[in-house]
Amino acid sequence: METEYSIQHRRNALARDKALAGAGDMRSTSAAPVTYQSRGRVLLVGGEQALLYAPRLLPELKAEVLVIDDSDEPSVPTIALAGRDMQIRGYLGRFEVELGEAGRRDHEILQCDLLLDLAPQPLLHAELPPVGYYRPDTSPPALDALAVELKQMVGTFEKPRYFEYDAERCAHMRNGVVGCTRCIDACPAGAIKSIAERVEVDSWLCQGGGACASTCPSGAISYTMPLAESLQERLRRMLKTYHDEGGRDAGVIFMSEDGVPQQAADMPNLLPVVVEELASVGPELLLGALAYGARSVQLLDGGNMPPSSRRTLEEQLQWISAALQSQGYASDVIRLARPDDLAQADAACMPDGFSPAWFSPVGDKRQRLFGALDHLHAQAPRPVPMVTLEAGAPLGTAGIDESRCTLCMACVGACPGHALQSAGDTPGVNFLEANCLQCGMCTRTCPEDAVWISPRLLFDREARQRARPLYQEPPFECIECGKPFATRRMIETVLVRLQGNPMFATQRARNRLMMCEDCRVIDIAKDDQAQLFEPAKGEDYAG
Repeated sequence: METEYSIQHRRNALARDKALAGAGDMRSTSAAPVTYQSRGRVLLVGGEQALLYAPRLLPELKAEVLVIDDSDEPSVPTIALAGRDMQIRGYLGRFEVELGEAGRRDHEILQCDLLLDLAPQPLLHAELPPVGYYRPDTSPPALDALAVELKQMVGTFEKPRYFEYDAERCAHMRNGVVGCTRCIDACPAGAIKSIAERVEVDSWLCQGGGACASTCPSGAISYTMPLAESLQERLRRMLKTYHDEGGRDAGVIFMSEDGVPQQAADMPNLLPVVVEELASVGPELLLGALAYGARSVQLLDGGNMPPSSRRTLEEQLQWISAALQSQGYASDVIRLARPDDLAQADAACMPDGFSPAWFSPVGDKRQRLFGALDHLHAQAPRPVPMVTLEAGAPLGTAGIDESRCTLCMACVGACPGHALQSAGDTPGVNFLEANCLQCGMCTRTCPEDAVWISPRLLFDREARQRARPLYQEPPFECIECGKPFATRRMIETVLVRLQGNPMFATQRARNRLMMCEDCRVIDIAKDDQAQLFEPAKGEDYAG
């Protein structure tokens, strides 16, 4: 006789099949692919081993050896390192190896399409080295296979453009002040660099690690394989279909395309979601899966994740865990898992009676994130209005030390998320917490060190989306015409800083500092003693 467990087991399997079949395709970007062109010029760097190996690549490749020791009897063209420094740039089809210092007689730049590193120590240390760079296992079978592979690396090759970048949303830099560097720190390929007021992603170095997009607090960098909103919509459809077909205790498992482990295949309540790179799965997707009714969410770590990507993912899971635990959910309901360590039915999961949401994923990254958080808060076993998060979380509050602030508004002008805003007609700064990226741009910009930030999550949606005053001050009115033109603190600061400046030695000149621009010009014209002042050489009255 069939038991209730076996009946539900079979029902879960049928529901999973329908959920996976009906989830729909995930949309990727339509951007043009990245193209490499290789003519077969290979540079081997090393000693005797490189000299012996190079002839095996002929005649299909044009081989040249950069000799780093005193090896003799070369059988292919060679170049001696001869104690010069070496710098390597580029990728498949466009490698440059610079030897020595520019301007010196021994300076030389070598160009090649493929770079084979047989040096005692690796020439490049990126976790994901560029396409076209090889640092092989030197066992005979591995070298035999490598020779076959290298000879096939001639011609035109394409790969996807894994990212989109919106400079307008980027919180990296304003007015020369560096704020957010999350994407630079997370990139395992070293493909992201600071260029002036923005970051630049080298499409040819980028290998789609995805951590840059998941950690970006503003959504300035987005992953395109697939687009995050497309993946979230697929999650929604999959979980809704599973629910509607009578499936129970659905778990979502994100994994790379290495294949579903047998343990997961034998658990019909686990719904696999295949992604290009595990580190590309951001908080809005993880929390969105819970909001759509997943009892647990696991990220299947096969052990091949670059260390920087894993570190970035763990940092995000840390603040996500704190947010969930504060509401009475299990702290590890979202977790990294190994193939032999997939959660069983008795593992941490969402509470019974949780009502899933079926809203479509609309809006930008932060709007989708807050949509999931708001639903989880509404269903929370023990809801609290706010939770303090660890440093580095992309959500939080800001404050102003009133004893220091002059309302110069530098922080407002620098804030990339427009979380800090002008108070309007009244001199002051307002704060919109939903927009705060915790990038630190305001704290680094403020000339008075008056601004501070603190990571936290405010669950009250109305309060989070309402601009609240951080600091306001009555306007200072012109002593001549009464027009408001500055703040009292600003005028007081200017008067103090210009004490001793000969341009303002008289009381009448100091009074002009308390006048609006129009009245100041009129008074200068009427004052016979008013004159422009140029400091003598070596003097400085700038304050």
